[in-house]
Amino acid sequence: MKKEIAVIFDMDGVIVHTNPYHSLAFRKFFASRNLAPTDEEFAQHMFGKSNSYILSHFLQRKIEGEELSLLEDEKESLFRKIYEPHIDPIKGIVHFIEDLYANGVKLGVATSAPLANLDLILSKVPLREKMGSILASENVKKHKPDPEVYLTSSKNLAVSPDQCVVFEDSFSGISAGLNAGMKVVGVLTSHTRDELPPCSFYIKDYSELSFKKIAELF
Repeated sequence: MKKEIAVIFDMDGVIVHTNPYHSLAFRKFFASRNLAPTDEEFAQHMFGKSNSYILSHFLQRKIEGEELSLLEDEKESLFRKIYEPHIDPIKGIVHFIEDLYANGVKLGVATSAPLANLDLILSKVPLREKMGSILASENVKKHKPDPEVYLTSSKNLAVSPDQCVVFEDSFSGISAGLNAGMKVVGVLTSHTRDELPPCSFYIKDYSELSFKKIAELF
C-alpha cells in the first residue's frame, strides 16, 4: 500500500507575503516607544521569530506573562488593521493546494503567529476546509526552531514525520521542520537561499509546483 504524504505550510511568507506589513506594524509599535530598528535588524531578529523573542530583543529585557500578552495584542491588532486590505495569497499556492488535495495529500498549517491572524488570513484565502490540522502560537508551548508545532501537526494528520513535507521561509522555521525529521522546501520570500539551512529544494512562488514534484521527494 502506498504511504500517505502530508504537506504542512507555515503562514507568514509562505501562504501570504505578510512580512512587509509586520515590519510596518512593528515600526509603528516601536516608534511609539522612540525606537527605530533598521531593516537589517528586522531581517535578523523579526522574520520567523516569536513575538516573545522579538519584543524581548528590541525592548532589551525579558518580556513574558501578562505584559507579553498585552504588548503582543497591541502589535498584532496594528498588523491586522494594516494588512487586511492587502491580503493576497502567494502566486500559485491555491492551485497547488487544490492539486495536492485532489491527489489525497493530507494538509496542515503550522504558524508562530496568533490564531487571530490565521483566522483573518483564512477568511480571505479559501484553504481552511482542505486543512486537516491548523495550529497557531496558542497551540504550542515551544516555538520554532523547536519541532513541537510540526510534530503535533503530523500527529493531527496521522502521518509519520518522515512522510511530511514542510514549506518554510525563515531560518528558525526551516530548522523546526528539519528538527522534526521532515523534508523541507525553502520559500524565498524573506531570505536568500544562502541565508537559509539546506532544503530539499527552493521556490520563489508556487507557479511551477505540482503534486508530482512533491511525490518525487519520496
